[in-house]
Amino acid sequence: MPRLSKIGAAALAAFGWTGLQSVTVTVSYLVVAGGGGAAGTGGGSAGGGGGGGAGGFLTNSNLVLDTNSIYTVTVGAGGAAGVSEGNGSQGVNSVFSSITSTGGGGGGAGTNGAGGNGGSGGGGNGSNAVGVTLLGGTATSGQGFNGGNGSTDGDEGGGGGGASAVGTAGVNLTSRGNGGAGTASSITGSSVTYGGGGGAGGNNTAVGGTGGAGGGGSSPNTQGAGGAGTANLGGGGGGGFATNANQAGGAGGSGVVIISYASPQRFDGGTVTTSGGNTIHTFTASGSLTGGVFVEYLVIAGGAGGGVSGGGGGGAGGYRTATGLFSASGTTYTVTVGAGGAGGSGAPGNGTSGSNSVFSSITSTGGGGGGGGGNAGAAGGSAGGTGNSNATATASSPAGQGNAGAGGGGASEFGGGGGGGAGAVGNTGGSGSVTNPSGGAGSASSITGSSVTYAGGGGGGHQNQSGTVPAGGSGGGGAGATSAANAVVGTANLGGGGGGGNGPNGTGAAGGSGFVVIRYADTFAAATSTTGSPTITVAGGYRVYQWTSSGSFTF
Repeated sequence: MPRLSKIGAAALAAFGWTGLQSVTVTVSYLVVAGGGGAAGTGGGSAGGGGGGGAGGFLTNSNLVLDTNSIYTVTVGAGGAAGVSEGNGSQGVNSVFSSITSTGGGGGGAGTNGAGGNGGSGGGGNGSNAVGVTLLGGTATSGQGFNGGNGSTDGDEGGGGGGASAVGTAGVNLTSRGNGGAGTASSITGSSVTYGGGGGAGGNNTAVGGTGGAGGGGSSPNTQGAGGAGTANLGGGGGGGFATNANQAGGAGGSGVVIISYASPQRFDGGTVTTSGGNTIHTFTASGSLTGGVFVEYLVIAGGAGGGVSGGGGGGAGGYRTATGLFSASGTTYTVTVGAGGAGGSGAPGNGTSGSNSVFSSITSTGGGGGGGGGNAGAAGGSAGGTGNSNATATASSPAGQGNAGAGGGGASEFGGGGGGGAGAVGNTGGSGSVTNPSGGAGSASSITGSSVTYAGGGGGGHQNQSGTVPAGGSGGGGAGATSAANAVVGTANLGGGGGGGNGPNGTGAAGGSGFVVIRYADTFAAATSTTGSPTITVAGGYRVYQWTSSGSFTF
């Protein structure tokens, strides 16, 4: 049944899912229970064990779900097999919302071995009592069919019932009962048959005992244990074949729960696939179907500080953005806004890398610190530039969040390399009168409703040069120092790298702090709670939350 706590209800109101503003989805479902286990078959004339009945099979396309709710899903296990002359066990029910499919009936064994009742009935044991017929089990109405009767000569059991047909009866000295056929469904996008009954066991007649289509286990035609029903098809187990020694039946196959509805995805849980414009959740084990929503995000980490003495510019903070991040109902998400790294000091000191920014499962890595004179820049979301006298460039790490920092000029009087930006690598440190080791350009985003460029790299510092200032990359990168100008800090909340310093003008500049933004359609209500004092706007069809300091968000 649906389960919705008061906390969950309050959290869901963040997206407009309140008692008065409910979002409902009409789904198709297939709920198949675990198949019944087959009976054990006695050697000699002790009787042919009945096949297991298929798990109950229920399907329809008219179930209305409320995305306010979390639905528990139970996938029933198959029933255990009977041993020696023991009855098979009934399969376990599968449950979703108000839908319960009944476990398949176990196969009957022994002198009182009528088939068990269930979703489909188990087959009856072959009776060795004169004039006595051991009946197949009765199916649950609307979920399957009855099991077949056992023979009256003690040798041939009845087949287990299937989702679309009865199990056949055992015939004296002629044949063991076959399992009833299952039913096909295309809910996953491909036709699959579920709920086959298990074939019956016997101890003389090597004819029949075939499992029904849809995962029903079969009985062998030589001495041996019965075959198990197929997992996640809800098939009944097959009976054993015993000529001179008792043989166990086969266990029933486990069930399955499948939910399908028109895309886009509105829930999480199970294995999620798409087919024909539908989102499909397949549960092969118990779990839950959880309502939620997909958000768009932009997560910018803190930019790094620049190095000293012809130092490299600081790398920009990592830049990550995408749509389609699933955010579950009833969940509070922590928001971390990374600080910018400090500039280097005490020549040839390196700049400090920026701090990571985080939302939900998304982490953007802080920019890599710029190298002091002769030192390599550090890796990061975008990497720091290398100090002068060292032409080695530094790659960003992890990949996909930014770009490499540039190498420095070839001598101590030349510039340090520019720090990498989200949109471009930094520029190599200049030599002689060339003074343009600028930072790499950032990348633009319109997630806030207007286009803003973020995560530019810091410009490299140019030792003993008073000409053109090495520019920071667009998107908040700070300019590098010259002999006439100090390094410039990266812009706060753009994640820009700080400019590299030079000898006469002291330290490298600090990087700018990061930024976190999420947005979703304004047809959903506001969050029930936030911390960190985000700026909240509603424009262009979206509700937008912008954090410039760490906090949290509750759906």
